[in-house]
Amino acid sequence: MIPFIDLKAQQERIRADIDDRLTKVLDHGAYIMGPEVKELEAELASWAGTKHAISCASGTDALILALLGKKCRPGQGVIVPSFTFAASPESLAVLGAIPVFCDVDPHSFNLDARCLAAALDSATAQQIDVVGVMAVGLFGQPSDMTAISAFAKRHDLWVIDDAAQSFGASWDGRPVGQLADVTCTSFFPAKPLGCYGDGGALFTDDDEVAEIAVSCRVHGMGKTKYHNDRIGMTARLDTMQAAVLLSKLSIFKDELAHRQRVADSYEAHLGAHVATPRLCDGATSSWAQYTVKLPQHVNRDAMQEAMQKAGVPTMVYYPIPMHKQAPYLRYPVANKALPITDALCDVVLALPMHPYLSEEQIAHISEVFLHALQEQTA
Repeated sequence: MIPFIDLKAQQERIRADIDDRLTKVLDHGAYIMGPEVKELEAELASWAGTKHAISCASGTDALILALLGKKCRPGQGVIVPSFTFAASPESLAVLGAIPVFCDVDPHSFNLDARCLAAALDSATAQQIDVVGVMAVGLFGQPSDMTAISAFAKRHDLWVIDDAAQSFGASWDGRPVGQLADVTCTSFFPAKPLGCYGDGGALFTDDDEVAEIAVSCRVHGMGKTKYHNDRIGMTARLDTMQAAVLLSKLSIFKDELAHRQRVADSYEAHLGAHVATPRLCDGATSSWAQYTVKLPQHVNRDAMQEAMQKAGVPTMVYYPIPMHKQAPYLRYPVANKALPITDALCDVVLALPMHPYLSEEQIAHISEVFLHALQEQTA
């Protein structure tokens, strides 16, 4: 069985360094907010080219902290794609804000700037005060932040970039982290830059957002731990996870290059036979996932079963859009329908993607995929 994501191969590469870093944490004993956390935040800020990088306990916590930093209030609306993981709209709903679901581009899978006006009009018709846009860099490619930011500026909206999957990518030469008012990422183990538990971070050049996020990360603390300036949460990244991330960050650039190699190889094998992912002009991708679009008449379940029997795992991100999930049925939908989102949910299929896939493995995966596809289309 070929692993869908091979963390074992990665660990073999850096195990000695991880062991050394974890031993240092065990020796100094500062398991919460230890020196490795500050070191990691400095390294992340340097990578992203931002003034502030604030670590936290998960990508979802990063989104919540970003929303608190932007002073998002209950009843206010934020435009968000429905073709995403639950964390994107969930971070809004738990604060009492209103997700306003918008459609996505059929090729990039990301928020379609051409659909933002419809989402804004739909919310306004329901007397919802829309204050921001949450873009999502799905599968590793950033959204069209040029067009999204232009729309936001025209309508006096802020922008949060949910870069849980796209940290390490860039748009028009600018790294993810610099593309929005606030950028959030996840260090869940399966992400391009992942720890060995949960973790996340937010990036911003806004001093006020950073101050609020740092405070809310530890129960709304003020100048001291027992001086509370606001209501907050527990959202700290523990020191051991920071140590792991420091080790992984040292090979991140090389891994991103190998992810691109894998994507290029998939394209060479599959591009003439199925709708493969396309990068927008000026975009790079961290290739968190490699997702193809099957022909509509193909039985996806049968495809997955056939590939699994041949030792090739696959995943579907995502089979049900957020606006059709039970907790989100009451929230507004642009034009009351998201046809591109609905269509994508029926045809997307993700193949194994990680930096340690060999050319032989990619060829085998492609052969198994094409054989299963041919069986479906015969």
